Amino acid sequence: MSSREHPTVISPQHEGARVLVRLQPEESWLSLPRPKLARQLLDALNIGEECALVARRGELLTPDRQIWPDDELLVRKVASSG
Repeated sequence: MSSREHPTVISPQHEGARVLVRLQPEESWLSLPRPKLARQLLDALNIGEECALVARRGELLTPDRQIWPDDELLVRKVASSG
């Protein structure tokens, strides 16, 4: 049984559209109510825009890009080596 098949469900009472998110480097999966923009997804995950990349099917999404119902997204946290 993989965590993708049984993701952690955020706001299970939400009956509207949802998205599936793979968080890296933790390799955890979340199911959450669909945000409309990539920026809103990062806000929902409490991650700053400058701290993570969001991708859909291998394509990086800028913060203003639309997220669709039932999307499967990757959120990859990045750290500055400053």
